[in-house]
Amino acid sequence: MSGYTSTTDADRAAMLAAIGVDSVEELFDGVPAEVRMDRPLDLPDGLTEAEVYGRMRELASRNADAESEICFLGAGMYDHYVPAIVDAITSRSEFLTPYTPYQPEISQGGLQVMFEFQTAMTELTGLPLSSAGLYEGPSTVAAAAYLAIGATKRRGLVVSQGLHPDSRETVRTYAAGFPADVTEVPLVDGVTDADALAAAIGEDTAAVFVQYPSFVGGVEDLERLAAIVHDAGALLVASCDPIALGILRTPGECGVDIAVGEGQPLGNRLDFGGPSFGFFCATEEQIRRMPGRIAGETTDVDGRRGFVLALQTREQHIRREKATHNICTAQALNALGGIIYLSWLGARGMVELGELLVRRTAYAKGRLAAIDGVELLHDAPVVREFAITFDADVEGVLEHCASRGIAAGVPLDLEYGNGLLIAITEQRTKEHIDLLADALAEAVGAAAAGNGAGGSAEAAVAGGVS
Repeated sequence: MSGYTSTTDADRAAMLAAIGVDSVEELFDGVPAEVRMDRPLDLPDGLTEAEVYGRMRELASRNADAESEICFLGAGMYDHYVPAIVDAITSRSEFLTPYTPYQPEISQGGLQVMFEFQTAMTELTGLPLSSAGLYEGPSTVAAAAYLAIGATKRRGLVVSQGLHPDSRETVRTYAAGFPADVTEVPLVDGVTDADALAAAIGEDTAAVFVQYPSFVGGVEDLERLAAIVHDAGALLVASCDPIALGILRTPGECGVDIAVGEGQPLGNRLDFGGPSFGFFCATEEQIRRMPGRIAGETTDVDGRRGFVLALQTREQHIRREKATHNICTAQALNALGGIIYLSWLGARGMVELGELLVRRTAYAKGRLAAIDGVELLHDAPVVREFAITFDADVEGVLEHCASRGIAAGVPLDLEYGNGLLIAITEQRTKEHIDLLADALAEAVGAAAAGNGAGGSAEAAVAGGVS
């Protein structure tokens, strides 16, 4: 212990004397004896540094990752290729080490990164304003709810079932504190039921929340939904897949008031689920309610191009009780990875990537839908993610696919059906898709055989496939 704790016995004795007690045990006299442990912790003997490293390496080797398996996981976090230039730039010390810029104009490079990021996101979403980045996807949805309540002075939130379950749960959590009422509307064929949405909107509805494409992959008709929402005087919030925006009509074109989303697909790895960044774009009317920071472009006294931190709405600064958000970081390093990725790919590259994903996804849909016992959840147009259902134990199917080195997809919440959400990225080849189809056919077929023989689907998948 002495190798890690610099405090000596003499040091401890001096500190105890200074506060007027004779032992460390006296510090706990106020804790009832019946809840105190009267024996040493049952811990193994200490290990050397080399032994600890070996043990940790052995434990880490049990983990699977996107480089050791063929990964079809999605639902907001995707196995996209991250070009070497992202690491090369983000690992530079001037980007890797800075903290929040309390005197921001000194950090012209950091402000330019924010400004360029905002510019790229406004082009991608078709909305005129972008903040410099938020924590992650679900919290951007909740931030949009808070903005909408402040902008409309209403307390009702209508949420599509096509919004990511994590985002819906985050909105409900925040709504309890606003407070606000949350109403949920169902999907029809993979997209929001427009008739149910119109019926759910009332005079007190502040905002309607949809996902673009929906959680199960269906491309929403945002223009139609925007007309319904705006007729009721509410705001339309779309949580967007930034990769899909490369080929879909922009939310701004379709009349969306606020576009938010998860930025991980842009230059950030899966990294066991984070960290990543969120993006938040809106119309000009919402500029003083937007969360986070907004960097602006200007000129200095000599006429040279420069950057300033134009707006920041968090409570630690001058707005205090008038703050519109409590966000304390811009996730600047992760957002930097996003703008590097977008710059590397370019506007044409985003389109080509989107077109590639549409083609590969169409092939995957055809291959999987052709398997006996597998059905597509819906027939709506998709970009790079779709859902399948089958009459077999989902965990058993996943385990079988994992035994083939395949992370087959994300289990659907039962509100959607018994099956998987399948995501396609540019890393997934035709050969990968064929391997997935073969593994699913084995697992679902074995489950069907097991059910026909009177056994359970789970047992059939676990034991009936070699």
